[in-house]
This record gives sequence, structure tokens and C-alpha cells, in this order.
Amino acid sequence: MKQGRLVVLDTFENRAIAALMVNGKLHDLLVDPKSDAPRPGAIYCGKASQPMKGQNGIILDLGNGQKGFLKQAKGIAPGQMMRVQVATRAEAGKASPVTTKLLFKSRYAIVTPDAPGINVARSIRDEDDSERLREIAHEAFEDAPQNCGLILRSACAGVDDGDIYSDIAAMLQAANAVLSDTSGTAELLLDANDAHEQAWVNWPDADEIIPDDGSFETLGVWDHIDALGSPEAALAQGASMVVEPTRALVAVDVNTGSDQSLMAGLKANLATARDLPRQLRLRGLGGQIVIDFAPSPKKDRRAIETELKRAFRADSIDTILVGWTTLGHYELQRKRERLPLTELLDL
Repeated sequence: MKQGRLVVLDTFENRAIAALMVNGKLHDLLVDPKSDAPRPGAIYCGKASQPMKGQNGIILDLGNGQKGFLKQAKGIAPGQMMRVQVATRAEAGKASPVTTKLLFKSRYAIVTPDAPGINVARSIRDEDDSERLREIAHEAFEDAPQNCGLILRSACAGVDDGDIYSDIAAMLQAANAVLSDTSGTAELLLDANDAHEQAWVNWPDADEIIPDDGSFETLGVWDHIDALGSPEAALAQGASMVVEPTRALVAVDVNTGSDQSLMAGLKANLATARDLPRQLRLRGLGGQIVIDFAPSPKKDRRAIETELKRAFRADSIDTILVGWTTLGHYELQRKRERLPLTELLDL
């Protein structure tokens, strides 16, 4: 396997699939779902239908037999039409969680209806580059829909003006098409990106893109994916973590393996903290996550939590670090942004 950051694009059962390999290691994986259920990022015109008073929400008809669930639906009457975006994946047999806060996200820009203003990513610290990006944005935004804002992503740094302008223009065109729709019919307005498009949007710093058919087999990507069929993930020095989803939560058990040293528990726990975001991302797991760390002194907890915070801060999926329980476990709450890999592939 080549070194560096490689984006590998292929198809599986006529579905798009994309992998991000970093120095020969599978870092991220995107797979199109088998069904046509609403996917996170898709925008619908929805019709309010059934209030869910006990849950302070309402069920929406999204058209074509699809249902959405909107929280905090106070003041919304049955029959009311609204534009909504799928926020997270739906659990089996349930309506897809949706939000009225729309985002039009691309490689370099995010158009934000009802959130005016032009903002540049904080990671772009060069003042000249920041000013250049603002000038491009103001020029591209001359014909923007009213009350729309723009976020220029960190991937803009050092990118050609024309590429950024074209990207903003494409997102504004998509926003215009959605916001100007007045059909009043429950229907899909803008579908979510497929796996190849998501790879282009979310992995902008690749050293090389390999789009050849059969590239997963040629480059050994399938070997990395097959390993995810086992709940056990190997860590350094013989340690391991076992990641097992249940109906209620995802359980993570940390084992020191053959290491009998005094620092075995701390070493295994720190290694788990560093690799856990990747394991959850690749396996498509979210919701409530409970970690049973290997035995180590209570004074080590601060170091473990610091490593967890650092690791999840760099992750692309929203995760709340809840903290330690009375029994000494550690709890996380992670956005269900993806389908479990076991539902996407036959592992």
C-alpha cells in the first residue's frame, strides 16, 4: 500500500464506496446504503401530520412513503408545509430525525440559510489569506438568496480563487433551487451526496485519488474492511478493545492482553482513547457508548480523559464526552450519522 493520504473510489453491488487510507491504514470509509431511506443531508419538503405530544415533536410526511420526526415542534399545526433536512440516520422502523436548520455543504463552502454573515474557518490564521477569501465570498454572494450566510471551510487555505468561487456558486445555486420551491408537495428537494461525492467534500487534503474499478481489491482495502467484521480491534503491545453494539448501547471493553507490566492498564487505555474515534467511524456506530477501561489507578483518569478529548476533537462526527460513572465506566453520546457497517456490507 502506498504511503500518504489516498482516497480510493470503487463500487460494490452497484453502490458507490470510498475509502481514505492514511499511510496504509484504513482511516475512514463511506458506503452508499442498500435502501432508498432518507439519508443524512437530504433536504425534503415535508408536511406536518401527527403531533407526538409526549415527545414534544411531530411526524412529517416526506413523500414516497417516507416519514420524518421533528423535535421542538411547538406551534406547528398538522398540514403545515416546511423544508427540512435529515439530521441523523433513523433506527429500524422509526421516522428519520430532521431539522429545519438547512446547510448546503461542499468542499470549500457551507451556505447557511437564515444565518447571515460571512465567516472564515478559525484554522485559517493567515490574515492575507483570510481577507482574500472574504473578497471572493462577497463577490460570489452578490446574487445570494436573502438572509443567507456563508462559512468558508479550512480546506480553502491556499486554494485557487476560481475553484473557491465556483464551489460557492454551486452551493448558492442549490440553495436557490430549494428555497424557491413553492410546489407545496411533500417530496425530496435535494438528495444527499453519494459516497464518492462525500469523499470529495470531506477529504480535501488527499495526496492522491485512485478512482479505478477494482481498486479496493488491488490495494488491499477489502482486507482492512474484512477485519471490521470482528468486534475485536488490536492495539499496540498485544492489547485490544472489543466493540460490541447492543440494542441499547455500544459496549467497549479494553484488554491488556499479555502485558503484565505495572503500566499495562494505562497504556491500553490511552491506546483505546486514541483509536476509538476511528473504530466507531469505520463501524458506523453511534448513540450511547460505554467504555469499560482496563484496570488502572484513579489518578490515571485525567490522562485518559485528556486523550479522549484530543482524539474526538479531531473526529468529524459530533460526540459528547459525558464522563465517568459510579462503576468506573466512561460514557459518550455520539451522533448517529451513519448506518452500521454490518447493515451496509455482508461482514
